[in-house]
Order: sequence, then structure tokens, then C-alpha cells
Amino acid sequence: MPLAKALELAQEYDLDLVEVAATARPPVCKLMDYGKFKYESAMKAREARKNQAHTVIKEMKLRPKIDPHDYDTKKGHVVRFLKQGDKVKITIMFRGREQSRPELGFRLLQRLASDVEDLGFIESNPKQDGRNMIMVLGPHKKKTEAMAEAREAQAARKAERQGYAPDDHVDESPDAARARADADADAEAPAQSSSDA
Repeated sequence: MPLAKALELAQEYDLDLVEVAATARPPVCKLMDYGKFKYESAMKAREARKNQAHTVIKEMKLRPKIDPHDYDTKKGHVVRFLKQGDKVKITIMFRGREQSRPELGFRLLQRLASDVEDLGFIESNPKQDGRNMIMVLGPHKKKTEAMAEAREAQAARKAERQGYAPDDHVDESPDAARARADADADAEAPAQSSSDA
């Protein structure tokens, strides 16, 4: 249809004439509410960004002669990172004479990998890089899955908190709670005295 007629039709229906395919011959146009269209496309893009996962590499540094308690703490951090769906780069730092015993670092990395094998796998095997030995662990589940699980757990905790709150005494001041307890006690006192008589 001619451009003038299309513009007239758009004015009649109080809509906008939007060119959809400029390269087509003849060009394709559409009657639509352009403000609403822009808003909906922005909302779709925002939703897509929310569900998009950025791969993050977290780093954990260890020493070959690490104390058992420190090892457990560092392992806990690695477990948390893997549960969140992040990759973890483990670095063993050698100093002085420790550099002549790289097998200590290798054993430590293997021990850590076996401790967290249910959450992650060895993405890059241990290799010596100057004074350091490096290994990368990757998570079994994707970042998007971990984010979805975290959201579900948070919603469940919120629902649980709301379920336990008493409905009739929400956000009660300490004085009001004391007065209610006194009133309950007064109501029970005559009942007890009548049963004694």
C-alpha cells in the first residue's frame, strides 16, 4: 500500500508505522505501539541478562606444608565456589628448599581434587609454573543451574520464615507482648480458683 495511505491508517488507529525490514523490496512496515514494543524488548533483554551466567575463575593459594585446619578452611572455600558454579584455580606456592620437592605440592593438589570430586573435576592437570604449581577445577553443574538452585533455596527459606511467624501477633512491641501475657494469666487465674472451691 502507498506510504500516505499507511500513515493515514496508523493515525486512524492511533498507532505508529514502523519499518520492520528495510532491505526487502518493497520495504515491510508494521502498525504497532512503538513505545510498548521498545518497553517489551527492553524487558526481554533484561530477563536474558538476569539468566546469563558469567564464568568466573576464583583463585585459592596454598603452601605445601599447610596445617590440617587451614587445609579444611581452604577446602571449604573451594567447595563453596564449586557449588556456586565457578571454576577454581588452585595455586601451590613453593619457597626456598620446597622448590626441590614438587611432589609435595602435587600430592596436596591430588588430595584436594579427590576431596571435592563430587562437586568438581580436574579441568587442567597440575603443572609447575616457576615457583608455583597450578591446577584448575571445574564444577560439574553449570553456573545457570547453580544460580537457579540458589534462588529456589532462598525462596524456600523465605517461605519457611513466613510460615513460622504467628499471624495474630506480628511485629508486636515488648510492652504489648507483656500486656497480652498478663491478660492471658488473669484469664487463667479465676478458672483455677473456681476449680479449687
